[in-house]
Amino acid sequence: MIEFVQILIEGALVGLVYGLVAISFVVIYRASKIINLAQGEVVVVGAFLLWTFTEGMAGIGYPLPLWLALLLTLAGCVAFGWTIERTVFRPLIGQSAFTIFMAGVALLILLRGLAQLVWGAQSRSAPAILPEGALDLGPFLVNTRLLIGAVFTILLTQALHLFFTRSRLGLRLAAVAEDHTTAHSLGVSVRQAIAVAWIMGTVVATAAAVVLLSGSILSLEVAVIGFKALPVALLGGMESIRGAPLAGLIIGIFEALASAYLDPLTNGAASGLLPYVVMIAVLLIRPYGLFGWRKIERL
Repeated sequence: MIEFVQILIEGALVGLVYGLVAISFVVIYRASKIINLAQGEVVVVGAFLLWTFTEGMAGIGYPLPLWLALLLTLAGCVAFGWTIERTVFRPLIGQSAFTIFMAGVALLILLRGLAQLVWGAQSRSAPAILPEGALDLGPFLVNTRLLIGAVFTILLTQALHLFFTRSRLGLRLAAVAEDHTTAHSLGVSVRQAIAVAWIMGTVVATAAAVVLLSGSILSLEVAVIGFKALPVALLGGMESIRGAPLAGLIIGIFEALASAYLDPLTNGAASGLLPYVVMIAVLLIRPYGLFGWRKIERL
């Protein structure tokens, strides 16, 4: 029984981190109606920006204080998100869903190539921003880094929910998410709203990179987290901020159970396939997710 509960704890914590990446999908989709297939590559770029201002600067003899490195990373993420929206997706406003989908595929390939060109293909040690180790809770061990990430996900979820439902800018983004034409007729700047959503999505993705990679290995392969988080976003509902962490809990727990009990029988394949089985099931049975709006389009 103790082993079973330990598996549930680990799965829940990992699932909440998946939810953090899923939130970055949701924030972008709410305003732009775009599912960014390159969100995993956005996580990688954000992580490499953080590495550049921490380990990279220290490696050339110019170490920066952590607060300054984090501030520069934040500024870099804002510029990065704005650039993607301005150069890739803003010219495609009003184009067909297929055109936007193909632009997302092209962006995925482009960002992967640019990351390899700028930082190289070799693995690096990610900066240890969060404390390592585990907390002893009786017979259970709780990963400190993942626990902090889970708490951060919950707090960020509530903050974003209040932002989208109470603030003037958030309500404008919600109006854009409902219908671009109607929002524009009411005086809402659709382009500005979409730009803000892309910047927020990039910043959230980088926050997820900090939680996932703190003190571990940083490589281009980290981008797979984007495809693991996409089923979480679909299950929770592409418009639901609160749905993302709840769906992450579900996926994370079932993935942990599959890893413990089914992987030995399937040569390690069950846990890797589970998120995508869930994604196909959601698209077939409940395409708007658990908490999403019913009248939506899927790319």
